Amino acid sequence: MEPTDNDRRVPDRYEPGEGCLTTAVRLPVRIVVLVLVVPVRLVWDALAALGRAFHRTALRPLGRGFAWLWRTLVVIPVTWTWRTLVVAPLGWLWRTLAVAPAVWLWRYALTPLGRGLAWLVRGLGVALVWLGKALFVWPWVALWRYVLAPVGRGIAVAVAWLVRYLVVVPARWLYAAVLTPVGRGLAWLVRGLGVALVWLGKALFVWPWVALWRYVLAPVGRGIAVAVAWLVRYLVVVPAQWLYTSVLTPLGRGIAWLVRGLGTVLAILVRWIVVVPLVALWRYVLLPAGRALAAVVTVVVREVGAAFGHCWRVAGIISRAIGRFLGTLLRWVFVEPVRWVYRTVLTPLGHGIRDGIWKPVRQALRTARETVRQTRQELRRALFGAPREPRRAAAVPPRREP
Repeated sequence: MEPTDNDRRVPDRYEPGEGCLTTAVRLPVRIVVLVLVVPVRLVWDALAALGRAFHRTALRPLGRGFAWLWRTLVVIPVTWTWRTLVVAPLGWLWRTLAVAPAVWLWRYALTPLGRGLAWLVRGLGVALVWLGKALFVWPWVALWRYVLAPVGRGIAVAVAWLVRYLVVVPARWLYAAVLTPVGRGLAWLVRGLGVALVWLGKALFVWPWVALWRYVLAPVGRGIAVAVAWLVRYLVVVPAQWLYTSVLTPLGRGIAWLVRGLGTVLAILVRWIVVVPLVALWRYVLLPAGRALAAVVTVVVREVGAAFGHCWRVAGIISRAIGRFLGTLLRWVFVEPVRWVYRTVLTPLGHGIRDGIWKPVRQALRTARETVRQTRQELRRALFGAPREPRRAAAVPPRREP
Protein backbone atom coordinates (compact mmCIF):
# COMPACT_ATOMS: atom_id res chain seq x y z
CA MET A 1 0.00 0.00 0.00
CA GLU A 2 2.35 2.70 -1.26
CA PRO A 3 1.35 6.36 -0.70
CA THR A 4 0.57 8.43 -3.73
CA ASP A 5 1.03 12.12 -4.49
CA ASN A 6 -2.67 12.76 -3.93
CA ASP A 7 -2.44 11.17 -0.48
CA ARG A 8 0.55 13.35 0.49
CA ARG A 9 -1.24 16.56 -0.48
CA VAL A 10 -2.17 18.83 2.43
CA PRO A 11 -5.99 19.23 2.88
CA ASP A 12 -7.44 22.57 1.84
CA ARG A 13 -8.05 25.06 4.62
CA TYR A 14 -11.45 26.59 5.23
CA GLU A 15 -11.86 29.88 3.50
CA PRO A 16 -12.80 32.77 5.78
CA GLY A 17 -16.19 34.40 5.37
CA GLU A 18 -18.09 31.25 4.38
CA GLY A 19 -21.82 31.22 5.11
CA CYS A 20 -23.74 29.18 7.62
CA LEU A 21 -25.12 26.99 4.83
CA THR A 22 -21.60 25.87 3.88
CA THR A 23 -20.70 25.18 7.52
CA ALA A 24 -23.94 23.28 8.11
CA VAL A 25 -23.52 21.11 4.99
CA ARG A 26 -19.78 20.39 5.23
CA LEU A 27 -19.48 18.32 8.43
CA PRO A 28 -22.37 15.85 7.85
CA VAL A 29 -21.37 15.35 4.23
CA ARG A 30 -17.75 14.62 5.18
CA ILE A 31 -18.78 12.19 7.93
CA VAL A 32 -21.07 10.26 5.58
CA VAL A 33 -18.54 10.24 2.73
CA LEU A 34 -15.72 9.14 5.10
CA VAL A 35 -17.82 6.20 6.32
CA LEU A 36 -18.51 5.22 2.70
CA VAL A 37 -15.01 5.83 1.29
CA VAL A 38 -12.76 4.19 3.94
CA PRO A 39 -13.80 0.56 3.12
CA VAL A 40 -13.57 1.28 -0.60
CA ARG A 41 -10.07 2.75 -0.17
CA LEU A 42 -8.95 -0.20 1.96
CA VAL A 43 -10.21 -2.68 -0.63
CA TRP A 44 -8.65 -0.61 -3.43
CA ASP A 45 -5.22 -0.45 -1.75
CA ALA A 46 -5.35 -4.16 -0.91
CA LEU A 47 -6.24 -5.09 -4.49
CA ALA A 48 -3.51 -2.79 -5.84
CA ALA A 49 -0.90 -4.36 -3.53
CA LEU A 50 -2.06 -7.88 -4.42
CA GLY A 51 -1.99 -7.02 -8.12
CA ARG A 52 1.56 -5.66 -7.91
CA ALA A 53 2.73 -8.65 -5.88
CA PHE A 54 1.01 -11.10 -8.23
CA HIS A 55 2.54 -9.38 -11.26
CA ARG A 56 6.00 -9.29 -9.68
CA THR A 57 6.04 -12.84 -8.31
CA ALA A 58 3.81 -14.80 -10.68
CA LEU A 59 3.00 -13.17 -14.02
CA ARG A 60 6.49 -11.91 -14.83
CA PRO A 61 8.32 -15.23 -14.06
CA LEU A 62 5.51 -17.14 -15.77
CA GLY A 63 5.87 -14.97 -18.87
CA ARG A 64 9.64 -15.45 -18.87
CA GLY A 65 9.18 -19.21 -18.47
CA PHE A 66 6.69 -19.33 -21.35
CA ALA A 67 9.04 -17.26 -23.50
CA TRP A 68 11.97 -19.57 -22.67
CA LEU A 69 9.85 -22.66 -23.40
CA TRP A 70 8.64 -21.19 -26.70
CA ARG A 71 12.17 -20.26 -27.71
CA THR A 72 13.62 -23.61 -26.58
CA LEU A 73 10.88 -25.98 -27.77
CA VAL A 74 9.63 -24.21 -30.90
CA VAL A 75 11.85 -21.45 -32.27
CA ILE A 76 15.27 -23.12 -31.96
CA PRO A 77 14.13 -26.58 -33.28
CA VAL A 78 12.16 -25.04 -36.13
CA THR A 79 15.09 -22.78 -37.05
CA TRP A 80 17.57 -25.67 -36.91
CA THR A 81 15.21 -27.92 -38.91
CA TRP A 82 14.65 -25.22 -41.53
CA ARG A 83 18.34 -24.43 -41.92
CA THR A 84 19.62 -28.03 -41.73
CA LEU A 85 16.92 -30.13 -43.36
CA VAL A 86 15.38 -27.69 -45.86
CA VAL A 87 17.68 -24.82 -46.79
CA ALA A 88 20.97 -26.77 -46.94
CA PRO A 89 19.62 -29.70 -49.07
CA LEU A 90 17.74 -27.35 -51.36
CA GLY A 91 20.83 -25.18 -51.76
CA TRP A 92 22.99 -28.24 -52.51
CA LEU A 93 20.42 -29.55 -55.01
CA TRP A 94 20.16 -26.14 -56.66
CA ARG A 95 23.95 -25.79 -56.96
CA THR A 96 24.41 -29.40 -58.13
CA LEU A 97 21.46 -29.79 -60.49
CA ALA A 98 20.99 -26.26 -61.83
CA VAL A 99 23.90 -23.89 -61.26
CA ALA A 100 26.82 -26.23 -62.06
CA PRO A 101 25.28 -27.67 -65.31
CA ALA A 102 24.19 -24.21 -66.40
CA VAL A 103 27.69 -22.78 -65.79
CA TRP A 104 29.32 -25.69 -67.63
CA LEU A 105 26.85 -25.40 -70.53
CA TRP A 106 27.38 -21.64 -70.76
CA ARG A 107 31.18 -21.81 -70.50
CA TYR A 108 31.97 -24.81 -72.71
CA ALA A 109 29.02 -24.95 -75.16
CA LEU A 110 27.06 -21.74 -75.56
CA THR A 111 29.98 -19.29 -75.38
CA PRO A 112 32.08 -20.97 -78.15
CA LEU A 113 28.96 -21.57 -80.24
CA GLY A 114 27.90 -17.93 -79.84
CA ARG A 115 31.35 -16.67 -80.77
CA GLY A 116 31.38 -18.87 -83.90
CA LEU A 117 27.90 -17.75 -84.90
CA ALA A 118 28.86 -14.11 -84.33
CA TRP A 119 31.98 -14.50 -86.54
CA LEU A 120 29.92 -16.27 -89.23
CA VAL A 121 27.17 -13.63 -89.09
CA ARG A 122 29.71 -10.80 -89.33
CA GLY A 123 31.37 -12.38 -92.38
CA LEU A 124 28.03 -13.16 -94.02
CA GLY A 125 26.84 -9.61 -93.30
CA VAL A 126 29.93 -8.09 -94.93
CA ALA A 127 29.46 -10.31 -97.99
CA LEU A 128 25.75 -9.52 -98.25
CA VAL A 129 26.40 -5.79 -97.91
CA TRP A 130 29.04 -5.89 -100.68
CA LEU A 131 26.75 -7.99 -102.91
CA GLY A 132 23.79 -5.66 -102.28
CA LYS A 133 25.87 -2.62 -103.15
CA ALA A 134 27.19 -4.33 -106.30
CA LEU A 135 23.72 -5.40 -107.47
CA PHE A 136 21.45 -2.54 -106.37
CA VAL A 137 23.40 0.58 -105.36
CA TRP A 138 26.38 1.00 -107.70
CA PRO A 139 24.44 0.38 -111.02
CA TRP A 140 21.74 2.88 -110.08
CA VAL A 141 24.31 5.41 -108.89
CA ALA A 142 26.18 5.10 -112.20
CA LEU A 143 22.93 5.30 -114.17
CA TRP A 144 21.89 8.46 -112.29
CA ARG A 145 25.30 10.12 -112.36
CA TYR A 146 26.35 9.42 -115.98
CA VAL A 147 23.00 9.06 -117.86
CA LEU A 148 19.91 10.49 -116.15
CA ALA A 149 21.49 13.59 -114.64
CA PRO A 150 23.04 14.89 -117.95
CA VAL A 151 19.89 14.01 -119.94
CA GLY A 152 17.71 15.73 -117.32
CA ARG A 153 19.86 18.86 -117.39
CA GLY A 154 19.60 19.02 -121.22
CA ILE A 155 15.83 18.48 -121.18
CA ALA A 156 15.44 21.14 -118.48
CA VAL A 157 17.41 23.69 -120.53
CA ALA A 158 15.36 22.91 -123.69
CA VAL A 159 12.02 23.09 -121.85
CA ALA A 160 13.02 26.36 -120.18
CA TRP A 161 13.99 27.91 -123.58
CA LEU A 162 10.71 26.74 -125.17
CA VAL A 163 8.59 28.02 -122.27
CA ARG A 164 10.38 31.37 -122.34
CA TYR A 165 9.99 32.04 -126.05
CA LEU A 166 6.66 30.26 -126.65
CA VAL A 167 4.69 31.26 -123.50
CA VAL A 168 6.30 34.00 -121.41
CA VAL A 169 7.31 36.45 -124.18
CA PRO A 170 3.91 36.25 -126.05
CA ALA A 171 1.97 36.53 -122.78
CA ARG A 172 3.98 39.60 -121.72
CA TRP A 173 3.34 41.29 -125.14
CA LEU A 174 -0.40 40.41 -124.97
CA TYR A 175 -0.70 41.89 -121.46
CA ALA A 176 1.21 45.07 -122.29
CA ALA A 177 -0.25 45.79 -125.78
CA VAL A 178 -3.84 44.48 -125.59
CA LEU A 179 -5.17 43.71 -122.08
CA THR A 180 -3.89 46.85 -120.32
CA PRO A 181 -5.57 49.42 -122.72
CA VAL A 182 -8.81 47.38 -122.79
CA GLY A 183 -8.89 47.21 -118.97
CA ARG A 184 -8.30 50.94 -118.58
CA GLY A 185 -11.15 51.73 -121.02
CA LEU A 186 -13.52 49.37 -119.19
CA ALA A 187 -12.60 50.94 -115.83
CA TRP A 188 -13.30 54.50 -117.13
CA LEU A 189 -16.65 53.34 -118.58
CA VAL A 190 -17.67 51.62 -115.30
CA ARG A 191 -16.76 54.72 -113.24
CA GLY A 192 -18.89 57.00 -115.49
CA LEU A 193 -21.81 54.58 -115.44
CA GLY A 194 -21.60 54.37 -111.63
CA VAL A 195 -21.70 58.16 -111.24
CA ALA A 196 -24.77 58.36 -113.51
CA LEU A 197 -26.56 55.58 -111.61
CA VAL A 198 -25.83 57.23 -108.24
CA TRP A 199 -27.19 60.62 -109.41
CA LEU A 200 -30.31 58.91 -110.87
CA GLY A 201 -30.93 56.98 -107.61
CA LYS A 202 -30.67 60.15 -105.51
CA ALA A 203 -33.02 62.02 -107.86
CA LEU A 204 -35.63 59.25 -107.80
CA PHE A 205 -35.48 57.95 -104.17
CA VAL A 206 -33.57 60.26 -101.79
CA TRP A 207 -34.33 63.91 -102.64
CA PRO A 208 -38.20 63.51 -102.79
CA TRP A 209 -38.30 61.83 -99.35
CA VAL A 210 -35.92 64.37 -97.83
CA ALA A 211 -38.10 67.23 -99.10
CA LEU A 212 -41.26 65.48 -97.83
CA TRP A 213 -39.72 65.05 -94.33
CA ARG A 214 -38.22 68.54 -94.14
CA TYR A 215 -41.10 70.63 -95.50
CA VAL A 216 -44.24 68.54 -94.65
CA LEU A 217 -43.85 65.87 -91.93
CA ALA A 218 -41.53 67.75 -89.57
CA PRO A 219 -43.73 70.94 -89.27
CA VAL A 220 -46.91 68.84 -88.92
CA GLY A 221 -45.24 66.66 -86.21
CA ARG A 222 -44.08 69.72 -84.27
CA GLY A 223 -47.62 71.18 -84.28
CA ILE A 224 -49.18 67.90 -83.14
CA ALA A 225 -46.56 67.54 -80.37
CA VAL A 226 -47.27 71.06 -79.06
CA ALA A 227 -51.05 70.41 -79.06
CA VAL A 228 -50.68 67.03 -77.30
CA ALA A 229 -48.32 68.51 -74.68
CA TRP A 230 -50.78 71.39 -73.94
CA LEU A 231 -53.69 68.91 -73.61
CA VAL A 232 -51.71 66.55 -71.32
CA ARG A 233 -50.59 69.47 -69.12
CA TYR A 234 -54.04 71.00 -68.59
CA LEU A 235 -56.13 67.81 -68.67
CA VAL A 236 -53.89 65.39 -66.64
CA VAL A 237 -50.98 67.05 -64.80
CA VAL A 238 -52.76 70.10 -63.33
CA PRO A 239 -55.83 68.10 -62.06
CA ALA A 240 -53.54 65.38 -60.62
CA GLN A 241 -51.38 67.98 -58.84
CA TRP A 242 -54.47 69.66 -57.36
CA LEU A 243 -55.85 66.26 -56.25
CA TYR A 244 -52.52 65.34 -54.52
CA THR A 245 -52.16 68.74 -52.83
CA SER A 246 -55.75 69.34 -51.74
CA VAL A 247 -57.13 65.84 -51.12
CA LEU A 248 -54.55 63.04 -50.78
CA THR A 249 -52.01 64.90 -48.62
CA PRO A 250 -54.50 65.94 -45.86
CA LEU A 251 -56.07 62.49 -45.98
CA GLY A 252 -52.66 60.75 -45.61
CA ARG A 253 -51.65 63.02 -42.72
CA GLY A 254 -54.90 62.24 -40.93
CA ILE A 255 -54.44 58.51 -41.40
CA ALA A 256 -50.81 58.73 -40.18
CA TRP A 257 -51.88 60.71 -37.06
CA LEU A 258 -54.60 58.11 -36.36
CA VAL A 259 -52.12 55.18 -36.78
CA ARG A 260 -49.57 56.88 -34.49
CA GLY A 261 -52.21 57.40 -31.82
CA LEU A 262 -53.39 53.80 -32.02
CA GLY A 263 -49.77 52.57 -31.90
CA THR A 264 -49.04 54.70 -28.81
CA VAL A 265 -52.15 53.41 -27.04
CA LEU A 266 -51.36 49.78 -27.91
CA ALA A 267 -47.72 50.19 -26.80
CA ILE A 268 -48.83 51.64 -23.44
CA LEU A 269 -51.34 48.83 -22.95
CA VAL A 270 -48.80 46.09 -23.85
CA ARG A 271 -46.17 47.66 -21.60
CA TRP A 272 -48.37 47.91 -18.48
CA ILE A 273 -50.29 44.68 -19.05
CA VAL A 274 -47.49 42.32 -20.24
CA VAL A 275 -43.96 43.75 -20.00
CA VAL A 276 -44.06 45.41 -16.57
CA PRO A 277 -45.58 42.33 -14.79
CA LEU A 278 -43.11 39.98 -16.52
CA VAL A 279 -40.13 42.19 -15.61
CA ALA A 280 -41.33 42.43 -12.00
CA LEU A 281 -41.84 38.65 -11.87
CA TRP A 282 -38.33 38.03 -13.26
CA ARG A 283 -36.62 40.69 -11.13
CA TYR A 284 -38.30 40.12 -7.77
CA VAL A 285 -39.29 36.42 -7.88
CA LEU A 286 -37.47 34.23 -10.43
CA LEU A 287 -34.02 35.83 -10.26
CA PRO A 288 -33.70 35.71 -6.41
CA ALA A 289 -35.11 32.17 -6.36
CA GLY A 290 -32.67 31.07 -9.10
CA ARG A 291 -29.73 32.66 -7.32
CA ALA A 292 -30.66 30.99 -4.04
CA LEU A 293 -31.12 27.60 -5.75
CA ALA A 294 -27.83 28.01 -7.64
CA ALA A 295 -26.04 28.94 -4.41
CA VAL A 296 -27.47 25.90 -2.61
CA VAL A 297 -26.64 23.51 -5.47
CA THR A 298 -23.16 25.01 -5.87
CA VAL A 299 -22.43 24.68 -2.15
CA VAL A 300 -23.73 21.11 -2.00
CA VAL A 301 -21.83 19.98 -5.11
CA ARG A 302 -18.63 21.73 -4.05
CA GLU A 303 -18.78 20.33 -0.53
CA VAL A 304 -19.56 16.82 -1.79
CA GLY A 305 -16.60 16.97 -4.19
CA ALA A 306 -14.30 18.40 -1.51
CA ALA A 307 -15.56 15.79 0.95
CA PHE A 308 -14.80 12.98 -1.48
CA GLY A 309 -11.28 14.30 -2.05
CA HIS A 310 -10.62 14.90 1.65
CA CYS A 311 -12.04 11.55 2.68
CA TRP A 312 -10.09 9.75 -0.05
CA ARG A 313 -6.87 11.27 1.30
CA VAL A 314 -7.84 10.44 4.91
CA ALA A 315 -8.73 6.90 3.84
CA GLY A 316 -5.31 6.67 2.17
CA ILE A 317 -3.63 7.70 5.43
CA ILE A 318 -5.68 5.12 7.36
CA SER A 319 -4.96 2.47 4.72
CA ARG A 320 -1.23 3.19 4.87
CA ALA A 321 -1.27 2.97 8.66
CA ILE A 322 -3.07 -0.38 8.54
CA GLY A 323 -0.71 -1.61 5.81
CA ARG A 324 2.36 -0.59 7.83
CA PHE A 325 0.95 -2.30 10.93
CA LEU A 326 0.27 -5.50 8.98
CA GLY A 327 3.69 -5.34 7.32
CA THR A 328 5.44 -4.87 10.68
CA LEU A 329 3.40 -7.70 12.19
CA LEU A 330 4.24 -10.07 9.31
CA ARG A 331 7.91 -9.11 9.50
CA TRP A 332 8.18 -9.81 13.22
CA VAL A 333 6.03 -12.95 13.10
CA PHE A 334 7.44 -14.64 9.94
CA VAL A 335 10.37 -12.82 8.31
CA GLU A 336 12.60 -12.17 11.32
CA PRO A 337 12.38 -15.76 12.66
CA VAL A 338 13.10 -17.18 9.21
CA ARG A 339 16.02 -14.77 8.76
CA TRP A 340 17.37 -15.68 12.21
CA VAL A 341 17.13 -19.41 11.43
CA TYR A 342 18.85 -18.87 8.04
CA ARG A 343 21.70 -16.81 9.49
CA THR A 344 22.19 -18.68 12.76
CA VAL A 345 21.49 -22.30 11.79
CA LEU A 346 21.37 -22.95 8.04
CA THR A 347 24.34 -20.80 6.97
CA PRO A 348 26.89 -22.37 9.42
CA LEU A 349 25.48 -25.84 8.66
CA GLY A 350 25.86 -25.24 4.91
CA HIS A 351 29.41 -23.94 5.32
CA GLY A 352 30.30 -26.98 7.47
CA ILE A 353 28.85 -29.41 4.90
CA ARG A 354 30.65 -27.61 2.08
CA ASP A 355 34.04 -27.43 3.83
CA GLY A 356 33.91 -30.73 5.74
CA ILE A 357 32.19 -33.08 3.28
CA TRP A 358 31.88 -31.78 -0.31
CA LYS A 359 35.38 -30.30 -0.64
CA PRO A 360 37.27 -33.46 0.53
CA VAL A 361 35.02 -35.65 -1.61
CA ARG A 362 35.62 -33.43 -4.66
CA GLN A 363 39.40 -33.43 -4.07
CA ALA A 364 39.42 -37.23 -3.69
CA LEU A 365 37.46 -37.65 -6.94
CA ARG A 366 39.83 -35.28 -8.77
CA THR A 367 42.90 -37.20 -7.44
CA ALA A 368 41.40 -40.56 -8.44
CA ARG A 369 40.58 -39.26 -11.93
CA GLU A 370 44.15 -37.96 -12.42
CA THR A 371 45.59 -41.30 -11.18
CA VAL A 372 43.41 -43.31 -13.59
CA ARG A 373 44.40 -41.06 -16.51
CA GLN A 374 48.14 -41.39 -15.76
CA THR A 375 47.85 -45.19 -15.36
CA ARG A 376 46.07 -45.47 -18.72
CA GLN A 377 48.77 -43.41 -20.45
CA GLU A 378 51.57 -45.55 -18.91
CA LEU A 379 49.86 -48.79 -20.01
CA ARG A 380 49.43 -47.49 -23.56
CA ARG A 381 53.06 -46.37 -23.67
CA ALA A 382 54.24 -49.77 -22.33
CA LEU A 383 52.15 -51.78 -24.83
CA PHE A 384 52.35 -49.70 -28.01
CA GLY A 385 55.30 -47.43 -27.46
CA ALA A 386 55.51 -43.68 -27.46
CA PRO A 387 53.36 -41.95 -30.11
CA ARG A 388 55.30 -40.65 -33.14
CA GLU A 389 55.28 -37.00 -34.04
CA PRO A 390 53.18 -36.23 -37.15
CA ARG A 391 55.10 -35.23 -40.28
CA ARG A 392 54.53 -31.84 -41.71
CA ALA A 393 53.13 -31.82 -45.25
CA ALA A 394 55.37 -30.29 -47.91
CA ALA A 395 54.27 -26.93 -49.21
CA VAL A 396 52.64 -27.21 -52.62
CA PRO A 397 53.85 -24.54 -55.08
CA PRO A 398 51.04 -22.31 -56.34
CA ARG A 399 49.77 -22.99 -59.83
CA ARG A 400 49.94 -20.29 -62.41
CA GLU A 401 47.35 -19.79 -65.07
CA PRO A 402 48.66 -20.45 -68.63
